[in-house]
Amino acid sequence: MQLQLTTWPEVETYLESSRGIIVPIGSTEQHGPTGLIGTDALTAEFIGRRLGEAMGVLVAPTISVGMAQHHMDFTGSITFRPSTLIMVVRDIVVSLARHGFDHFFFVNGHGGNIAPVSAAFSEIHAELAEAAAMRGPGANKMPAEVFCQLANWFDQPTVSKMRDEMYGDKEGAHATPSEVSVTWYAYPEQQRDAPLGDIAPIERAFQGATDYRRLYPDGRMGADPSLSTPEDGEKLVAAAVEDLRKTYQRFLQAGPT
Repeated sequence: MQLQLTTWPEVETYLESSRGIIVPIGSTEQHGPTGLIGTDALTAEFIGRRLGEAMGVLVAPTISVGMAQHHMDFTGSITFRPSTLIMVVRDIVVSLARHGFDHFFFVNGHGGNIAPVSAAFSEIHAELAEAAAMRGPGANKMPAEVFCQLANWFDQPTVSKMRDEMYGDKEGAHATPSEVSVTWYAYPEQQRDAPLGDIAPIERAFQGATDYRRLYPDGRMGADPSLSTPEDGEKLVAAAVEDLRKTYQRFLQAGPT
């Protein structure tokens, strides 16, 4: 169930039995010569919606732009500042909390989001705690606390094992065959075929966009996306949904919903 495809009375009915919501979050950034610029958002959205369908959980609109400053030397990439992403996450959670949601499960497709989203959760907890202490008129639905979790689809247990078995050390860390496979499964008409040069090995941490481009000239980090197939993508999506289903169920035990 997608939030934007429901009506407000339908959301009120949903909240009578569940106060959890899935929020896909990714990024809009280069993914090498054959990976789609929207890969991180597209994978999180596709898997997040499959998870919502499997569990009967509402799915919020995807946060398609993330913290991708280190990719900005590649044409087409878009980034939020870390502080901007923190506020975007804060505003979404607080908006929905005002209506009665109290469990926010972020399905993430981009490693660069981890630090700012985690910081956003801390900001939200601090803000709601202060608001609860100063509760006044008009705050009738705002919970005194909310529960937030960021779950990376790509490092769930079964998914990680499959990635290793499928691609070994050619999985790399960016523009990986696993994430490209998922986009090719979700959007088969968008498969790309382009010549790939030698794989740039991962030698050290990069220090920003210029340094990233220097280390990884075509955008890939130790990855060989020529190994990607839609069939692999289908298997990875199924594994991600099942892993995340278990993670979400444990997450609900963090408090009443």
